Amino acid sequence: MYGLARPFLFALDAERAHGLGLSSLEALHRLRLQRLLGRAPRPFPVKALGLDFPNPVGLAAGLDKNGEHIDALLALGFGFVEVGTVTPRPQPGNQAPRMFRLPQHRAVINRLGFNNAGVDALVRNVARARRSGGGVLGINIGKNKDTPNESAHTDYLHCLERVYPLADYVTVNISSPNTAGLRELQEEQALRRLVGELREAQERLASRHGRRVPLLVKVAPDLSDEDIDAAARVLGDLGVDGVIATNTTVSRIAVQDHAHAHETGGLSGEPLMNKSTAVLRMLRTRLPETIPLVGVGGILSGADAAKKTAAGASLVQLYTGLVYRGPALIGECVEAIRRRKEAPSRGNLPNL
Repeated sequence: MYGLARPFLFALDAERAHGLGLSSLEALHRLRLQRLLGRAPRPFPVKALGLDFPNPVGLAAGLDKNGEHIDALLALGFGFVEVGTVTPRPQPGNQAPRMFRLPQHRAVINRLGFNNAGVDALVRNVARARRSGGGVLGINIGKNKDTPNESAHTDYLHCLERVYPLADYVTVNISSPNTAGLRELQEEQALRRLVGELREAQERLASRHGRRVPLLVKVAPDLSDEDIDAAARVLGDLGVDGVIATNTTVSRIAVQDHAHAHETGGLSGEPLMNKSTAVLRMLRTRLPETIPLVGVGGILSGADAAKKTAAGASLVQLYTGLVYRGPALIGECVEAIRRRKEAPSRGNLPNL
């Protein structure tokens, strides 16, 4: 069915198609017609982050910023869904147009800028979700655009406290290129201060709520080797529960021939695959094995998902691949990872 709908969606403005796609998915789910989009993958249980995942393929943050479609998205067959990025206060994001498709590259450029209805709205939406079919829920948190970096910890702490009771894990987003100055929080000293405060809050919240919710950090693909070394040192020292590699890239080398190459924002999709996987592989060699990695960026096929696991990912996430391939990509990725894990000749490649 997605193959029939895609030409219509691609005829629309990218952001309008995004909204229409989600509302259509929600309608099909409520009518119990979601099977028209394809079959959910066979179970392939994976344990990571101290959590049990129905399968290792998840939805990356950014598609459902306000947590309004959790049940419908899980019903597609994802092993986990990450909602957000959410900020303490509502904000409209950057001025439109702010999403651009690059079909010949199977890519998207976006500069949405953490547009969301605020953490209180997200908490209400998450509380209403039934999650009856299982699946893990992650919540991605950020800071408001007008909050200076020296006060960023207050925004992240506020969001962490609000979402903690409802999340299966929480992701700290310090790597979006679409909020001015945000990536400066990845610098070694700033990273140590911010994540250190969040780790302390995590332990307090675990004691208060009687459950420990894993805390992950999402990093950029544009870090230098020295920056990756520093980030791994900090995140390893502080004992974060996981790292997501990576966010979108500001590089345009792979799409420099395209009419939209000059547009500011983060580039996702096929051109990101090699760059994000290289960062993932470097992090795996620098972080303790006890810290699992989530591979995201450029997955357009099952083979791409398997490459992420070969590079050291315990879990993978999709986003732009869904735009170009539709829900069938979920099952394809699950099966590719299953085949890789069960293959007798996988040698010394890392296991899930």
